[in-house]
Amino acid sequence: MNDPQSAGVELERIERDFFARDAQEQQEFLTQTWCNHCQAADLGMDEPVEYECRGLITIEGRCLRCRQPVYTELTDESF
Repeated sequence: MNDPQSAGVELERIERDFFARDAQEQQEFLTQTWCNHCQAADLGMDEPVEYECRGLITIEGRCLRCRQPVYTELTDESF
């Protein structure tokens, strides 16, 4: 499969304001995580950045245990 980024195609990333969400919703996204590196759930994340790319809203942060990137992709049920 061809990866557009490796082919030199720039994907449009639209920044969103994670901190515009209400405090309870922010807390849920920061605590209910999955870390691929640790292979564990709910380790938490910090440094959240929210953006939209190709119609998919993503919250990206760092795992509190291993400091590797953690991604939460939002579905219609999430917001």
